[in-house]
Amino acid sequence: MRPKMPEFARCMARVLACCSMLIPLAAAAEPTLTLFQAFVLGAVQGITELLPISSSAHLFIFPTLLGWPYFGVTFDVALHAGTLLALVFAYLDDWRRMAANFFSSDAGPRTEARALFGMICVATVPGLAAGFVLGDLEDRLRSVVLIASLQLVFGLLLWAVDRFARPGREAAVPGWATAVGVGLAQCLALVPGVSRSGVTMTTGRACGLSRLSAARFSFLVSMPITLAAVMYTLLLKSKTLSHEIPVSTLFVGVASSALFGFLAIRFLLGVLRRTGFGAFALYRVVLALFLFAWAAAHH
Repeated sequence: MRPKMPEFARCMARVLACCSMLIPLAAAAEPTLTLFQAFVLGAVQGITELLPISSSAHLFIFPTLLGWPYFGVTFDVALHAGTLLALVFAYLDDWRRMAANFFSSDAGPRTEARALFGMICVATVPGLAAGFVLGDLEDRLRSVVLIASLQLVFGLLLWAVDRFARPGREAAVPGWATAVGVGLAQCLALVPGVSRSGVTMTTGRACGLSRLSAARFSFLVSMPITLAAVMYTLLLKSKTLSHEIPVSTLFVGVASSALFGFLAIRFLLGVLRRTGFGAFALYRVVLALFLFAWAAAHH
């Protein structure tokens, strides 16, 4: 059953109110990012994080092309709190079912729940390790040309795998090989332009999952690693961020990210039921060509 929007809005408001206590309310400097800009960037994060088109690329491209201030990966990760809320709400029933069946007396559901949990762990560990070791890689690799190149390459790869792979199996629990492959693919998402959702869905399709099963597993494994990144930012960098951006402005960005992220999930699943990943691959190619032209014009 699809979650209803009013219920989602109330849930999001309560969670944001609770999260406000975690952020130090230090006196912020003069605003350098307007509420409108925060709203737009939150919408960009929500849409592009959950569609297979790379949020890290778009969060760098939009300020660059529009001449807005860019606050780096710390602000980008803070916006991930919004998409995390959208993911949790959209897949809350899956997590509840997994938790309930984990200790079930019925061997069938219990085995399935524990296997799925284990595969989520296997798919999460490589990305966490890579993020810990190469945490600053994303900042050092941000350039329009590199982003355009990776948008093109991984867009074509997404199209090719989806076009030539078999329809795939509808699997509530993917195989161990799929979990390992998705875990390794998550490491590539540290590079702007790759897209975490894009590369993990591509891997899922290549390993024999159907489009919807690949999207579901991609979203499930993205939640733990996104939660780890958000908690790291809240615990270690929130004071610095609150001096750079007013808390109210940051909340607008997070709320916008949550709202548009929820809509992006529903939109993606609807598209995958009807067609496939072709439209997203085409968008990536067109965007790459535009960025190449823009970079050449501003060389």
